[in-house]
Amino acid sequence: MPEPDTVAGALARFRASASPWLALPFFTDGSAERVADAVDARRAAGARVLPAPGQVFAALALTPLPAVRAVILGQDPYPTPGDAHGLAFSYVGGRRLPASLKVILAEMAEETGSAPPVSGDLTPWARQGVLLLNAALTVEAGKAGAHLKLGWSALTDQAVAAVSAGRPAVAFLLWGAPARQRAALVDPGRHLVLEAGHPSPLNRRADFRGSRPFGRANAWLREKGLEPVDWRLA
Repeated sequence: MPEPDTVAGALARFRASASPWLALPFFTDGSAERVADAVDARRAAGARVLPAPGQVFAALALTPLPAVRAVILGQDPYPTPGDAHGLAFSYVGGRRLPASLKVILAEMAEETGSAPPVSGDLTPWARQGVLLLNAALTVEAGKAGAHLKLGWSALTDQAVAAVSAGRPAVAFLLWGAPARQRAALVDPGRHLVLEAGHPSPLNRRADFRGSRPFGRANAWLREKGLEPVDWRLA
C-alpha cells in the first residue's frame, strides 16, 4: 500500500489494519475524521505538519492494545522536520539527542548498567509493548504545541482509560504535569502508576533523575509474573 499523503489517508490506512484501538470512541464517533480534516486543512494552508502522515498513528500501530504492558506519555512530536516519527520522546533526527530524551536515556543507562545509547529511536520499546503516545499526534514545524487543541487529547484519554480497563497489569510512567493529570484515568488497584517530574533540564525541581522508573516498572512486572521490558537500546 503506498504511503498516504494526508492525515485522512493515514487514518483510512489505519482503519484497514483492523487494530483493536479502532474500538475507541475517537474512531467510532467521527472525532478521528474531524481531527484529520483539521490537520489537513492546516497543511493545505501551507503549514508544514509533522511527522509525515504515514507515521501519525505509529504508536498505536506498533503497540496494539492487547500487547500493552507499559505506557509513557508525551506532549506532542518534535517540531523540527526529520526528528519525530510518531512515538513519544523517540527521535530519529541527525543532530544531537533532544535534551529531555538525553536525560531519559541517561537514567535508563544508569539503572540498567548499560552505556548511554547513541540512537534515540525508541521503536524497540514500542515493539515490546511500551505504548509511547503523545497528547497530540501532530505538530507544526517550529511551533511546539500547535495542535494540542485540535482534539487529539480525546484519543490519549480514551487510550489510557482503555488500557486501564482492558489490561490486567500495566506500568504507567507519567512524567510532568500533563501526563500526571491522566493518573486519574488509571485503576491503581490493578496497575502501577509511577509519577515523576518532566525529564526536561528546564524542570527546576529536577525531580525526574533518580526516580528509577525503569527498574521499578520491571520489578513490579516480575512480581506480577510478567516479562520485564528490556529498556536497553543497543
